[in-house]
Amino acid sequence: MRQTDPEGHGPVRYGPPLPGQDLPVPPGLAAAATGAHTEPTGGGPALLDAALAYWARRGLSADRHRTAASPGAPALLLALTAALGGDVLVPRPCAAWWAPQARLLGRSVFHVGTPAECGGIPDPYALLETVRRVRAEGGDPRLLVLSVADDPTATVAPPEVVHEAIEAAVGEGLHVVSDETWRDTLHEPHDTVFLSPAEMLPEHVTVLTDLAGPILPPGWPAAIARFPANDTGTRLRDRVLDVLTALDARIAAPVAAAAAYALAEPDDITHHLAASVRLHARVATAAHHTLVAEGALARPPRAGRHVYADLGPLRPALTARGVGDAQELEDFLTDRLGMPVPGGHRFGDDLGALRVRLATGPFLGTTHEERTASLSSPEPLELPHVERALSLLGSALAELRDDDDARRRESPR
Repeated sequence: MRQTDPEGHGPVRYGPPLPGQDLPVPPGLAAAATGAHTEPTGGGPALLDAALAYWARRGLSADRHRTAASPGAPALLLALTAALGGDVLVPRPCAAWWAPQARLLGRSVFHVGTPAECGGIPDPYALLETVRRVRAEGGDPRLLVLSVADDPTATVAPPEVVHEAIEAAVGEGLHVVSDETWRDTLHEPHDTVFLSPAEMLPEHVTVLTDLAGPILPPGWPAAIARFPANDTGTRLRDRVLDVLTALDARIAAPVAAAAAYALAEPDDITHHLAASVRLHARVATAAHHTLVAEGALARPPRAGRHVYADLGPLRPALTARGVGDAQELEDFLTDRLGMPVPGGHRFGDDLGALRVRLATGPFLGTTHEERTASLSSPEPLELPHVERALSLLGSALAELRDDDDARRRESPR
């Protein structure tokens, strides 16, 4: 019998982190990370005002009394889940850090299928059916967590899909948490429309953004939340602050200062982010082309720093190598590629499905010099270390495809 969850493969302590930039920190951001004072629970005035201005530039009005910050998005989502109560619904697959927050509180988590064109957003009909079934079984669904620009699928949900899902959720009395961590990493920002659920039904939506995803290094945890501009939003924010206070979840002063600096979007931050997005987009596109050319299935990446791939068409060759589920595929590719390749089960996908998330950061180099060269090169795909990493991916998949071809030729007709 296969051991699909061996020691060292637990769903929480060994879960995959957000795909990082894997690039040098802008000098201005590093210089801003100063201060020895203690940040208040929920964030100090400078950080909250910077968050308000950040959202205002994106068409989302907010006020300081309905805004909060914490040391990382998981702490905010934990506090939100505790404040709202009830069961939680998420799309399948979803970000790896969503479900553990609810389960830690003893809440049930229900996964909902997504439409064919994108991930991150539940199919509205599947959502309605799931809510009906959960209530019929005595459950109490209250919270839906979703992401328009999605981890892990790297898709961006079309506005009409978002609208249908949000209307279905609100019609069933659900509060919506919109994880907008990756909204500033659209690969084609002029050709891709990002519509926040908070622009549609703002009184029912809380916006959550993990700053350690797009603009801060992974080791500098900071996140912000924008609550509805009504009494419900005020009460929810107050309750969230109660939970954060109980956890003593306060942002370190240097990180808060760096976050406020980044949220103000000075030129060095915007230029660095734009260059980073272009670089990761090119590598993600190249990885996607390699995956599809070698027989895997994958939606074209539209945001973030990752690609989500289904190696189901290569199952016979993988089975011959002892790979029969997502955990074994994770082990196989991580060993073969020399980089973390978390299986789809980490994101709530079916264990039996041969799906993985490939982050683009490891393709950019293993040293500071290589990553700097990747960021500054006009043709990063031609750099030896980038070309070598992409070639390794292609050769690993080509071996599987060739094995499948050979097996079909040898099979009796």
